[in-house]
Amino acid sequence: MDLDAATFFLQWATGGLAFLWITTRRREVGLGYGWLLRGTYGLFALLAGVIGVWAVPTVVVREVASFGVAAAALVALVSSVQRRRAGVVGQKAVAEERTARVAAMTGIDRRAAAKDADGPEFDPRLDLIAPCIGVVGVVAAGVTLGDPAWLWVLRLVAGAALMGAVSDAMLLGHWYLVQPGLARGPLVELVRWCGWTWAPATLSWLIPTGMVAVLTGTIDDGWSGLLGWFWLACAVTTGGLVVVTRLALRERQYSAVMAATGLLYLAILTAFGIDLVARALLV
Repeated sequence: MDLDAATFFLQWATGGLAFLWITTRRREVGLGYGWLLRGTYGLFALLAGVIGVWAVPTVVVREVASFGVAAAALVALVSSVQRRRAGVVGQKAVAEERTARVAAMTGIDRRAAAKDADGPEFDPRLDLIAPCIGVVGVVAAGVTLGDPAWLWVLRLVAGAALMGAVSDAMLLGHWYLVQPGLARGPLVELVRWCGWTWAPATLSWLIPTGMVAVLTGTIDDGWSGLLGWFWLACAVTTGGLVVVTRLALRERQYSAVMAATGLLYLAILTAFGIDLVARALLV
């Protein structure tokens, strides 16, 4: 069994930063959410580069891409912090609407914190640079894993997308505690992406030679087939959790968001199992 931590952390960082852009482009979620994710995934990318250089067989393109992702995430983070006074247009609109409603009902006019209306907002397109660099590194890692190269590239890219979507959705679910009043649209969109990325991430591991060979016993997993069935349970459970999470978000109560977040916690464990268990058995 061989688990390549450098590739894994690069996948996670690439997918997470890609779906960060999916959220920031809506201009609804507060800047702090972006700061949290850029800092976290930037560290993951840096860790991937360090591991690739010093701990595992080096893939030059992958390592260069890892450090590039970390640098691009840092640039976007610095830009966002510098432009923090401009705020986020969607968040400001909600705050102003609430202030007006409270003033109309109570006569109390509490102004929102002053923002720099004339300054430019953070440009979400900066969040696209890091994942674009990361994809190059993930593809390079896939090419080195075996034959056919296109299949390994598909598996790694699809896995990066699924891990990023599920992780971002879980973190965004928690962000609703920080930003009360945030509409459910951004979270619903990420959960929808979890479903769309689940199918290719799962099916790519079934293409020969794949997990079917483990399930039938052609490839010995060393545990009398137990790991193969564990992988299948992860795949089925992840799909089921995504469906249940989407149904939970249809409920009107605010507690539905917290319930969805809890389900996404479980989905992270099972979604990561799809990639990690299969790679441990097939690489």
